[in-house]
Amino acid sequence: MSEQRKPRLLALAGSLRQDSFNRHLAANAAQMARDAGAEVTEINLRDYPLPIFDEDVEAAGIPDNVRTLKDLFATADGLLIASPEYNGSVTAALKNLIDWVSRPDGQFDRAELFQGRRAALFATSPGGLGGMRGLNHLRDILQPLGTWITPTMLAVPGSTNVFDADGRLVDEGSAGQLRSVVEQTVAEIQL
Repeated sequence: MSEQRKPRLLALAGSLRQDSFNRHLAANAAQMARDAGAEVTEINLRDYPLPIFDEDVEAAGIPDNVRTLKDLFATADGLLIASPEYNGSVTAALKNLIDWVSRPDGQFDRAELFQGRRAALFATSPGGLGGMRGLNHLRDILQPLGTWITPTMLAVPGSTNVFDADGRLVDEGSAGQLRSVVEQTVAEIQL
């Protein structure tokens, strides 16, 4: 009997800020996925600056960072996305990434790199809603691209109080909920 391949996930946050709470949340989720038996590649969007999507830029040639990100997405079975909420929606950086990666380019068809992928969506913010409004928008963006969203989306309120100085999620209730969402996503990939 052959050994089953480990699920491969990409973990990222929609924030560019160096010390973003959502980057901490994505890193915690990545470790939980590893603990559940997955291989995880963490992506820092700050390392892949992208121009705002523009078909004229695209026609002049796919930017190198877009090509690199598409190649990373092509290796993944699923996504762990920590999405900050900006004005009740997703960040421009995250939406721009999705716009670029979903484009057909001769190597990949439209939305091919999102179709059939499993995704866990979560957020944290200092406010009481924890970023839930933005998660609803992110789900509405990803589902039409063919991405299966884990039924439970997690919003962690009070981000200034739930992480330690090293970025570890120390609020036990939030950590347990995040682990459950991550494990559901890994299990769905293994079906």
